[in-house]
Amino acid sequence: MSSIDIQHIVFDIGKVLIHYDPHLPFSRIIPDDAERNWFFANVCTHDWNLEQDRGRSWQEAEALLIADHPEREEQIRGFRKCWHEMVPHAYVESVSIMESLIAKGHDVTMLTNFAADTFRHAQTLFPFLTLPRGVTVSGEVGLIKPDPQIYQLHAQTFDLDPAATIFIDDSLPNVEGARAAGWHAVHFTDAQTLQKDLGRHGIPI
Repeated sequence: MSSIDIQHIVFDIGKVLIHYDPHLPFSRIIPDDAERNWFFANVCTHDWNLEQDRGRSWQEAEALLIADHPEREEQIRGFRKCWHEMVPHAYVESVSIMESLIAKGHDVTMLTNFAADTFRHAQTLFPFLTLPRGVTVSGEVGLIKPDPQIYQLHAQTFDLDPAATIFIDDSLPNVEGARAAGWHAVHFTDAQTLQKDLGRHGIPI
């Protein structure tokens, strides 16, 4: 595949450019491992958090859980209150790849499942998130990966040719969703593998 084939490079953010782990603050909030695992399995679950990525407000999200678990109100509110502790650092090597691509004149955008307000917070914590040409944030558009519509919306918003677009995501379902939308896509595991994957698509770093 020659370099002319890929004209657009789209990055996911969480676990590709920045680290994310809700256990970081909650190891302090709920020190007991078994209780903390129960809390994430039954109260502040992945599916509950995903609805904030889809656009639900934190106020509504917290109220729903507090109604069912009033004794855990402080812990529930801690999820948003301590969110910044869940994103402690960037993946420096991945960010370096993205910055190099931008510096070389490649068209770079981002497509992320992220609550609207926490994404804007993330941009203040990690200013490199303002460098790409633009971003589609799931919480702002009411769609989440791997829904085909979010890939279509991103392509329309930023005038991308799907056949000339490559997507980088740590989630295999999201990678498969991009491919189903007609994009090229690679599964992110680490920066070294990403560099090789981009090279195979004719994009040297």
